[in-house]
Amino acid sequence: MHNCFVSVVGVLDTREDLAFLTEYLSNLYGVLKGNFSDFEIILVDNTGGQSVSNKIEPLDAALKQHVFLLTLSSPVNKNHAIVAGLDRSNGDYTVIFEFDFFQKPELLLALFEESTKGNDIVYLKAKTRQSNLRFRLFYKLFYWILRNYSSLKVDDRAHDSRIISRRALNSLLRLRENLRYMKAIYSIVGYRTTSLEVDVPLQHDGTGFGEKFSTSLVAITSFTTFLRSLLLWIFMGSIGFMMLVIANALKVKLTNVDIFGDQHDAVPGWTFLVVLTSIFFAITCLVLYIMSIYLANIYQEIKHRPMYIIESVKRF
Repeated sequence: MHNCFVSVVGVLDTREDLAFLTEYLSNLYGVLKGNFSDFEIILVDNTGGQSVSNKIEPLDAALKQHVFLLTLSSPVNKNHAIVAGLDRSNGDYTVIFEFDFFQKPELLLALFEESTKGNDIVYLKAKTRQSNLRFRLFYKLFYWILRNYSSLKVDDRAHDSRIISRRALNSLLRLRENLRYMKAIYSIVGYRTTSLEVDVPLQHDGTGFGEKFSTSLVAITSFTTFLRSLLLWIFMGSIGFMMLVIANALKVKLTNVDIFGDQHDAVPGWTFLVVLTSIFFAITCLVLYIMSIYLANIYQEIKHRPMYIIESVKRF
């Protein structure tokens, strides 16, 4: 029996989750009751009006006294629903436990045991990801951008299920961003993090491609320098294009032959117009790049992210 208080957060996101709710709670209760001195199960109802209370009422009174149901007024992004549960958590450790693992409640114990080895965040890692070709290509591009244009350490096979120590959770809750991508925020918070590999694959959660794309844009614009770097490459490309066009215009004017070897008649004023247009095109790209730097700096400032997070203070 572990002498600590554990909070378990579960998000009800679909009707399929609701169908497994009774078994989910019963399995968790069996593990928590036999291994922890105190615990609570926080359910976040993000289904938009499903009868969750009716599913809980018939359960044993000993189980129900540990259950807290948070019903959201309207469905929100799953990341926001998770934060609603984390805000309510009171435990020494908080476990985000997905309904995908309702038949494997022993994984909760495995997460806790790994956290006792000095790890503040331990997450479940899938061996594979199951999705169609379009989503596989999308995920590869998305995580490539995260790896190459940010300092984030985001695991592309990480499940949402994880255990978080009290001090790591306190730091995480200080990041009150409205546009949230939780895996990136876990990385920003830092602390000692590790994973446990599980056989349950990452599967498509039913979210449409449009919503996935919107979420990826939030992550890319909030946590990477990709778009600013892209504007820089556009500017450099415009400089190269300008020099090529100017060289071609001058060659036609002087020799009546372009850079491809084709014969042309020099038209009065054409060279000046091409050169002027090319220069203004390059200047426009330069201005856009400079503006992107200022906007990126402003965007970073208004988020009010903490400049640092102290892991511990020791006196001798």
